[in-house]
Amino acid sequence: MSALPLNSQNLPYPDPLHPIIVHFVIAMVFFSFFCDVVGYFTRNVRLFEVSFWNMFVAAIAIFLAVIFGQFEAGLANIYGSVQLTLNYHTILGWSLAAIVVAIAAWRFVIRNRSPHKVPPAYLGATTFLICLVFLQVYLGSKLFWVYGLHVEPVVEAMKKGVSL
Repeated sequence: MSALPLNSQNLPYPDPLHPIIVHFVIAMVFFSFFCDVVGYFTRNVRLFEVSFWNMFVAAIAIFLAVIFGQFEAGLANIYGSVQLTLNYHTILGWSLAAIVVAIAAWRFVIRNRSPHKVPPAYLGATTFLICLVFLQVYLGSKLFWVYGLHVEPVVEAMKKGVSL
């Protein structure tokens, strides 16, 4: 059985899929939070429905983001200084998947019990979620922009034996 050929980014497909999917999830979580906050202060209950569906879809899509992240991390050329950041990013990614699902489930209960309001405790929990997402974005950005995971010049240098 032969392995799939890897391209200049060390991937079996043209571009990394993890960032594409994860940016979709980030946008949905942020927009859900935005709709809940604006809906809370303006009493626009239609925004609560938008918020629910965004969080619901994010709870599904985050698992695709994590799975592709794990796959692409497995194909990356990992060197010493990147390992700690990648470990934190991985642990936080799986944690966020569980947290987003839990918050989506809580949002579902809220939607069924009182569709015209959102409790302040939920807004507090989603504020914490947004903070964790910002931390995860920082870690992911560092993996790409500082450590160069799946960046063609870094991949090529490592293939030539350059030690980073």
